[in-house]
Amino acid sequence: MEARTFREAYGVLQEHAETLREQTEPNIDDLLSIVTESVAAYKVCKERIDAVEKALQAALTDVGGDVGRPPTGEDGGGEQTEPASRRAQARPAAKRSSTSFDQMDDDVPF
Repeated sequence: MEARTFREAYGVLQEHAETLREQTEPNIDDLLSIVTESVAAYKVCKERIDAVEKALQAALTDVGGDVGRPPTGEDGGGEQTEPASRRAQARPAAKRSSTSFDQMDDDVPF
């Protein structure tokens, strides 16, 4: 089975995982095809996720993903070295009332 969309590939992975979980005895005859199909499906999912992350990064860069952050360095163009997830954790809960892209990092389901 050649999965071409994320949904199809994810379905293949779910189906194979369920098959393996439900087995009471290992079925070696089917294992090679399960592994081969699963690896191909994983690659499709990974490619789609990487493409979405790249597109989001480009979109955030285009709209000024650093909006609302204080400038770093004297000219305001310094580089942030701390990951966004760590910056979000370091903020006190009281300051989380306004929503920003940094605060949404914890809500990403994957």
